[in-house]
Amino acid sequence: MSTARRPGRRPGAADTRGEILTAARKVFSEKGYDKATMRGIAREAGVDPALVHHYFANKEGVFAEALQLPVTPDVILPELLGAPRHELGERLVRLLLTVTSDPQAREPVIALMRSAMTNDQARETLREFMSSAMLFRVADALEVPHIRIEAAFAQMFGIIMARYVLRLEPIASADLEEIVELVGPTLQRYLDP
Repeated sequence: MSTARRPGRRPGAADTRGEILTAARKVFSEKGYDKATMRGIAREAGVDPALVHHYFANKEGVFAEALQLPVTPDVILPELLGAPRHELGERLVRLLLTVTSDPQAREPVIALMRSAMTNDQARETLREFMSSAMLFRVADALEVPHIRIEAAFAQMFGIIMARYVLRLEPIASADLEEIVELVGPTLQRYLDP
């Protein structure tokens, strides 16, 4: 007599969390960020959806971990939005450059950026994630038009590309605080009401 296996924690030494991440990579790759669901990831991994929620609080969290992003929206948004309004531009530049200054943290970010420039599905997935999980949440919290937060993102995308991918000098070797002082006021202009 065979019994149907119930979804949930697997017996033995299976790496359930790792299997969920593998399933998440596949689902995000195939469906994009917006159409991927926690339930769909659970189905792909062969586990109960509650188990996906056990390991990852939300879709943003599983996406960030699946793609090995160095920060999640749940971490970066409170840190950014907890600052006094007049410090947001400098804080954003400092935060992004500090995170990307660590080569291990920078690698997945650069890989995702490069993939987005050459692969339609990667571009769509990154666009959906950045818009839904990050940019529009910041814009709405600050009560600024979405185009302003996109302009700030574009500015930082360009700085990171110039500094770490193209390695343009002198920006590639410039002191972090020098870049914060130079770029912070520009981003502040985008973020002011």
